[in-house]
Amino acid sequence: MISAEQMALLSTELAAIVGQEHVRSGTSHDLIDEVPAGLVIAPENADQTARALKCAAEAGAAVLVRGGGTKLGWGNRPAAADVLVETQRMARVLEHAWGDMTATAQAGCTIATLQQTLAAHGQRLALDPLWPAQATIGGVLATNDTGALRVRYGALRDQVIGMTVALADGTLAKSGGKVVKNVAGYDLPKLMTGALGTLGLIVEATFRLYPLPLASRDLLLELPDLQAATVALLAINDSVLAPAAVQVRATPGMPPQIDLRFEGLPAALDAQERQLGQLTGVLPQPGDPLSWQAREAVWQGAQPALICKLSLLPSDLARYGEVLTRLAGPLKLHWQLVANGLGVATLRLEGTNEEALLAGFLRLRTDVAQLQGSLSLLGAPLDIKRRIDVWGDTGDGLLLMRRVKERFDPQRVLNPGRFVGGI
Repeated sequence: MISAEQMALLSTELAAIVGQEHVRSGTSHDLIDEVPAGLVIAPENADQTARALKCAAEAGAAVLVRGGGTKLGWGNRPAAADVLVETQRMARVLEHAWGDMTATAQAGCTIATLQQTLAAHGQRLALDPLWPAQATIGGVLATNDTGALRVRYGALRDQVIGMTVALADGTLAKSGGKVVKNVAGYDLPKLMTGALGTLGLIVEATFRLYPLPLASRDLLLELPDLQAATVALLAINDSVLAPAAVQVRATPGMPPQIDLRFEGLPAALDAQERQLGQLTGVLPQPGDPLSWQAREAVWQGAQPALICKLSLLPSDLARYGEVLTRLAGPLKLHWQLVANGLGVATLRLEGTNEEALLAGFLRLRTDVAQLQGSLSLLGAPLDIKRRIDVWGDTGDGLLLMRRVKERFDPQRVLNPGRFVGGI
């Protein structure tokens, strides 16, 4: 954290870049895991952002970023927050090349705003992140937040075809399109997606688009237990069926359910529904479109609670259910699981007290590692976050991540301490 004198000087310098009216002192509304922000600034474009970062770096200030604020609590507690950069003024759709099926938007543009613009030409971004009305392009990319549509349309990294990033030293690096500056040897979109803003501040991104479906149909399979759900899920994944989205919902004492969405011509939807029933031996029921908000519902409920990201093989779904059930009983924990068809799940653990939750989480992380899965913590009471690394053990990859951080941000200006291994 820089001194009060340095902060006053930095405030003056930043005001000259973004305008005095867009620089203010941090308030209680700007706390990130109870770490106060010294200054809050709102640049208007990529150039202002880059110049502001250079100014902050020269002052030795720590810089954090806020878009819609929906995932601001993800990651470890920040080491410092001298400057908080808001992207709210960078909220425009810069270009929709509908003939080429691409679109470019600023980092502060919300997913909902972008989708509305694209829909006017019958197109969409095939992405279903949490809270799309508030979540911004930059925030979704930084957290690599994707949902059930990933089954059909692939990972978020595969949908980004260009990106402009403001680096900590004030460099504007761009991959795709007209090059401002290339960072040789790195694929910027893939590198920045999921890096939690620790390598650079995403200011613009270009996406590949898809046409809006002519028709869609939501279906529901209700299974007797997680073993049956696992068998059905594997059969679907190995078949010629082409669902646009698949998710599994499970909680103790309730039959697990598989939600599926099919898109295309009405006649094709009829055929897919018949084949689904024949394949699984379960009569598909009409699905509820609201079921796709189940991942958001995991964030709601009694406290205290932990929200976790669980990565597993779809074939191990039943085994993880057994581990959860065995763990929950003695510690009096309740769990709720929503997994997409590829095995990325959001897990909610509720307990009677924080100590039981922490003990359960740590035991579960060990069991998950033995099953070749991974478990990270997205949401938790601050006292728990202070005591653990929310990311867990990354193995041999941590050394490489630190070297990349050193290459892009050697002064540890951007989001210090928040990423894997305290990067």
